[in-house]
Amino acid sequence: MMLENKVAVVYGAGGDIGGAVARAFAREGAKVFLSGRTLRRVEAVAADIKASGGAAEAAEVDALDELAVERYVGAVAERAGGIDISFNAIATAKPLPKLPLTELSAEDFTLPITTYALTNFLTARSAARRMVVKRSGVILTITGTPGRMGFLNVGGTSPAYAAVVALTRTLSAELGPQGVRVVCLMPNAIPETALIRESFGRYAKAAGVTQAEFQARFEGMTHTRRLTTLEELAKTAVFLASDHAAAMTGTVANLSGGAVVD
Repeated sequence: MMLENKVAVVYGAGGDIGGAVARAFAREGAKVFLSGRTLRRVEAVAADIKASGGAAEAAEVDALDELAVERYVGAVAERAGGIDISFNAIATAKPLPKLPLTELSAEDFTLPITTYALTNFLTARSAARRMVVKRSGVILTITGTPGRMGFLNVGGTSPAYAAVVALTRTLSAELGPQGVRVVCLMPNAIPETALIRESFGRYAKAAGVTQAEFQARFEGMTHTRRLTTLEELAKTAVFLASDHAAAMTGTVANLSGGAVVD
C-alpha cells in the first residue's frame, strides 16, 4: 500500500472532495484524522472508513480558527507520533452570489479570498511545525481552473484560487530544504460534488439552458471532452502524498483535462 503507516490529517472531510480523498488515503494504509465544521458529516465518513477496515477518527474543528487548528494538530501529532500528510479541502461557509464584479459587495468578493488563503495558511503552518522536526511530510492544497481561466460571475473565487497556488509555492520554497513537500491539485469542475451541481444549476438557469447543456459546454472546453472525477482526484492525491512523488513540490498537479494548458 502506498501510504502504509502514514498519519494523514484531512480538513473538510465531511464534504465530497475531503471525504473521497480521506477514503482513498485510508484504503492505501494511512491512519486518517478527519475534521470539519459539521461533526455529523465527518463522523459518517469515519464510520464508512472503519467499516471498510481502515483507521479513522473524527473531530469538529473550525479550520479558520487559529487556536483550534493548532490545538487539534498538536493533539494528533502527540497521539500518533507525528503527522505525515495534511490535506485541506474546506469550502466557504455560505454560497457565493453569481454576480458581475460591478454588482458584488466587498464582503462577498473578499470572503473566498480570506477563507481559502487563511485556512490553508493556518493548517499548513501547524502541520509544517511538526513535519520539519522529522524532516519529512507532505502538505496538499487544492485550487480550481478559475484561478487560471477567465469565467463570468465567479467574484473573488478566481483570485482566491490563485492565492492558494502562490501560497503553495512559497511554502515549498521555505519547507523544501527541511524535507517537507507542498503540492497543489487543480481539478476541473467535478459534477459529482454537491457544490458543482448547485453551481451548474444556477448558471444554467441564468443562461436559459438545461443543466446538462451547461455541463456540456464545460466538457467541450477540455481536450478529453469530459470533466474530472472524484476518483481521479483522490487517486492523484494518494500518489502525491506517497514516496512515489518524492521529486514533486512547489507545483500544481493539473487535472483539468486540458482545459488549462501549461
